[in-house]
Amino acid sequence: MTTPDQKDQKWYEAWFERDEYKVVYGHRDDNEASLLIDLIESTIRIKEAARVLDMGCGRGRHAVEFARRGYEVTGIDLSPRSIAAARQRASLAGIPAAFAVGDMREAVCNGCFDVVANLFTAFGYFDDEAEHGVAIRAMAEAVAPGGWLVQDFLNAERVARRLVPVDERTVGDLTVVQRRQIAAGRINKTIELRGSNGTQRFSESVRLLDLAAFDRMYRAAGMVLTRVFGDYTGGPLTPDSPRLIMFSRRAR
Repeated sequence: MTTPDQKDQKWYEAWFERDEYKVVYGHRDDNEASLLIDLIESTIRIKEAARVLDMGCGRGRHAVEFARRGYEVTGIDLSPRSIAAARQRASLAGIPAAFAVGDMREAVCNGCFDVVANLFTAFGYFDDEAEHGVAIRAMAEAVAPGGWLVQDFLNAERVARRLVPVDERTVGDLTVVQRRQIAAGRINKTIELRGSNGTQRFSESVRLLDLAAFDRMYRAAGMVLTRVFGDYTGGPLTPDSPRLIMFSRRAR
């Protein structure tokens, strides 16, 4: 059921505030986050006690792992519910990390982070294509000269080539049904959670941005794309790679 207030919200403003999000994506675990951060560390050799911004940090999987490794971490996300969960995750782990509610389209600072990370497809949400460029520029502005912007996004080519229109699985006492279609350059997903109390429906919609599109936005933001990988183990980007992982550097 959708309330009048929810009708006025963008899907990403509503969905990440829901407990049901964890039902759908709970299988994304800390081991996966650790593997990605291993790749980041081995690729750019982050200095000891570096300042790291996790933009679009969600519920803190990656931010807490960065902090566990000794970095000075700030996590920012649009969802107050996600930020509360991230703070709880860090507190339970006994790990210091700062979290705040914020919008990736708004600059946090000028050059105050050694690394800005935007991970697990926390991008491509906006209806207006120009807003993606605004977000890249805002993140780039926070990168110190010589620092890095790291983005982990879906591989648009693989999504288009290997689209699974419908899948179904059981999580506890719920049946999760996901339906996908590509339209107007976006991957649109409808999620149904079926249980004894009825069916709930949620949606996601992500722009299928490819490497060339990101490279254009990086150049416009004063960033230089230097390394690209196709998975969390550092494999090359191919049409069938599961991920698009990009490392760009601020030259000035």
